[in-house]
Amino acid sequence: MTHGMRTDVHISPEGRRDWRDDAGRYALLPLRIFLGVTFLYAGLDKLTDSAFMKDAGAGSVGDMMRAVRDSSAVPALVDLALKNPPGFGYAIALGELAVGIGTLLGLLARLAALGGALISLSLWLTVSWASDPYYYGNDLAYLMAWLPLVLAGAPLLSLDAVLRSRRRRRTGGYR
Repeated sequence: MTHGMRTDVHISPEGRRDWRDDAGRYALLPLRIFLGVTFLYAGLDKLTDSAFMKDAGAGSVGDMMRAVRDSSAVPALVDLALKNPPGFGYAIALGELAVGIGTLLGLLARLAALGGALISLSLWLTVSWASDPYYYGNDLAYLMAWLPLVLAGAPLLSLDAVLRSRRRRRTGGYR
């Protein structure tokens, strides 16, 4: 299966390319930067917060998980996290770091976006599930924001694009 980008080009009456072509090609870049920076910051914030990585206490991951357990959509997922709250906290923080770095660099971008979507899905089903109305919980919006990047990857300004270009040159233009 071949995946490509739009190839039709708008030409102005003066013979120049239309700005809409470039805007369309770069449309996902602001989303990629926002999600990458946000997840990188979220991971670093958790890792540097001494209270978060504890089993109990104000601001701890353990107390947060116990507080949302009965209102979550999947209490079994919360129970799994409560078996080792600091371990779960580190897993989430390191996952967010990996997703943020992969998204910003455009390295394994679809995989990074899938990781971001799965983190957002798990947080929506547990932590923000009880938000009423539902649009007050931001994890659902993050989940939806990741989906275009899961589908499209990072075709421009990315390490994936550099690697793809090198492969094409090595194979004579074939994938």
